[in-house]
Amino acid sequence: MSAIGIGFAIYLIVILVVGIWSARRTKTLPDFLLAGRKLGPWVVAFSERASGESGWMLLGLTGLVYACGLGDPSGTKLEPAIWTAIGCVLGITVSWYLVAERLRRESEQLGALTIPRYFELKYGGNQPVIRLVATGIISFCFAFYIAAQFDAAGKSLEQTFGWSHMSGVMTGAAIIVFYTLMGGFFAVAWTDFIQGWIMLVTLVVLPFVTLGHLGGWSGLVDKIGNINPDLLSITGNRTGWTLISGILGGLGVGLGYSGQPHLLARYMSIRSAEDIKTSRKIAIVWAILAYGGAVLMGLVALGYFGGGYFKDPEMMMPELAKTIFPAWFAGILISGALAAMMSTADSQLLVTTSAVSEDIYHQFIKPDASQKQLVKVSRQVTMVLGIIAILLSNLPKSIFDKVLFAWGGLGAAFGPALILSLWWKKTSKNGVLSGMIVGFVSVILWDNSPLSTTLYSLVPGFFTALLTIIVVSIFNGRLKKRA
Repeated sequence: MSAIGIGFAIYLIVILVVGIWSARRTKTLPDFLLAGRKLGPWVVAFSERASGESGWMLLGLTGLVYACGLGDPSGTKLEPAIWTAIGCVLGITVSWYLVAERLRRESEQLGALTIPRYFELKYGGNQPVIRLVATGIISFCFAFYIAAQFDAAGKSLEQTFGWSHMSGVMTGAAIIVFYTLMGGFFAVAWTDFIQGWIMLVTLVVLPFVTLGHLGGWSGLVDKIGNINPDLLSITGNRTGWTLISGILGGLGVGLGYSGQPHLLARYMSIRSAEDIKTSRKIAIVWAILAYGGAVLMGLVALGYFGGGYFKDPEMMMPELAKTIFPAWFAGILISGALAAMMSTADSQLLVTTSAVSEDIYHQFIKPDASQKQLVKVSRQVTMVLGIIAILLSNLPKSIFDKVLFAWGGLGAAFGPALILSLWWKKTSKNGVLSGMIVGFVSVILWDNSPLSTTLYSLVPGFFTALLTIIVVSIFNGRLKKRA
């Protein structure tokens, strides 16, 4: 076995051992879905960050910076890398401050294990329509999101070991599905904790060591300047609406954080609302370091390899690791890309599983099912979802584009509804339901219209949903007063 293979094998063994260990602690549905709400602040913070930043960050964002620079002077991307990175850090910060603590308190008070169930119980209980609509949106979007993570696994293993793309997809998917269905949230949270550290080391160590090889920042600037000085401009030499839409689109990506069910589940799983303050600080520092490192990695790769070196820019990170470091250490860092993919895919598998097993099977089909039956059904659903995602991973879109589509649909559907339900007492059930549908449909319609080339769909989808919830809730309030 090669030195790279040994490093990769060590990583896999650790992850599988954690999955087997955590399976022994998973006995009830609350254990499987939220780890019994017993996780500490460090585990929650790293799990939330690792889950939030998928193969999209390690391969997609770094590849985007390599191909297009900071501001994308070619104007081909609606979300220039530097503005996307800034928007994501701001979105993470806002979500931890506006949503985390209040959702932890209210979800426990209501006895809700999932976001669809939270909305149902928040607005009177026995409201299957709102629960089923939310479950449908989650299942649809996460099918594409999980597929993007499996695609990332395929690209990492293809570039590293020369495997076929599908072999890489199957290997990554098999590992994720195994430890997710074995240990549930315990396995996902603790593997995320380990993977979060690997991701952070990869995003900080690799670009800074490469920067040293290039002669520091001045050397990097000289090399990229010889290619195209505009690649280092945060405006990308854009003007007018092209510049404005790029900034809005990039910053708008951050709007999605408050509406991602796999991240919201982390807030709900922490052992107490008081621990949120500690987790929040850890998560925000992680985000600043990781996003800064991702942008720098794309730049140093551009300076090191030159432009056009990769047919697929999303294959850049594994090659850079192999070129800069000894093979055994490169194997560990390349595991960072798999860690990013796995930590997101496992969380999304689990959230989609919970939406089906808890919100449909338990609440709708068999309310009297035993805990053992519910855990068994959850594991079966996990397996089926994994197979569907493998099939969707072969769609021709890039990892970056697949993730942005799913991210936008979830962010527009749940972000405005959740923020208003936690902070505005006049928010009504019909307002939330209408907002979910309008936000989700708006993203799909925008992405499939000529407008898709003018602005990232989450921006209009989010604010359309926000306005819909406010208008419908005010209208409902007036009807009640007249009655």
